[in-house]
Amino acid sequence: MEQKTKPIYTWDARPSRRNLTAADIRACKGVRKLTQTTANTIEEAAAAADSGIDMLICNAANVDLVRRGAPHHFLTAAMPIPDYQTDEDILRGALMALKKGADSVMTARRLEVVEMLAKEDIPVMGHLGLVPRKSTWRGGLRAVGRTADEALALMQDFRDLENAGAFSVEAEVIPADVMAAISPRTGLITVSLGSGPGGDVMYLFQNDICGENPLPRHSRAFGDLAALAERMARERRAALAAFRDASLDGSFPGPAENARIPAEELEAFLAALDM
Repeated sequence: MEQKTKPIYTWDARPSRRNLTAADIRACKGVRKLTQTTANTIEEAAAAADSGIDMLICNAANVDLVRRGAPHHFLTAAMPIPDYQTDEDILRGALMALKKGADSVMTARRLEVVEMLAKEDIPVMGHLGLVPRKSTWRGGLRAVGRTADEALALMQDFRDLENAGAFSVEAEVIPADVMAAISPRTGLITVSLGSGPGGDVMYLFQNDICGENPLPRHSRAFGDLAALAERMARERRAALAAFRDASLDGSFPGPAENARIPAEELEAFLAALDM
């Protein structure tokens, strides 16, 4: 599905094109719903781009691969907490991801980190609601904002993140009614992952969308790649076993697979061997 693009310069000062810019995404708030999915391989990126998905997010380590598959899509590089331990690591990693072609970075770190990145004019995506790596503070994996007090505290988290300079926020597993109330009350682009239709961007992991693994409650499979993968695994083993059997019973290789030598050349060769 072809999407229009516009000219930009990358953070590495290279001319390129993008389907969306940060300014475009901001202008869509309350006007047009966008979609986002994960991509960490060339094929995943190309499939998402070809399908008309608006925005991509990848592990910062995979920006090069994703750019090869989707050279013109707005791309956020997620920076896993253990991989970027100090503020210096975070800033260096963010700038490297941008150099490789990312358009924004995502971090679940403290507000001072968001502010540090935002002061460099980097579009920063924060992470609020259920942050799985921090779920021990929530008593495990659960929706966040199911009481009035917790929802009000969450609203303040959105305000604080916006004040720190964030551009967008992954809003994960927040009750749909709470998300619908918060989104129009913040200037952040709200990226809804399991938080209902009230966000500005609808987001699911690509392996969930394609049915590659057991689903969390907030996801829906729109395909069944797991069944195809299981069939491929069976076919692979059946083919290998058949190859082994044919090799041992002499039916492989057969006349169709064997290279040939003209009869007269073979006769001359065999005669020469006996000289």
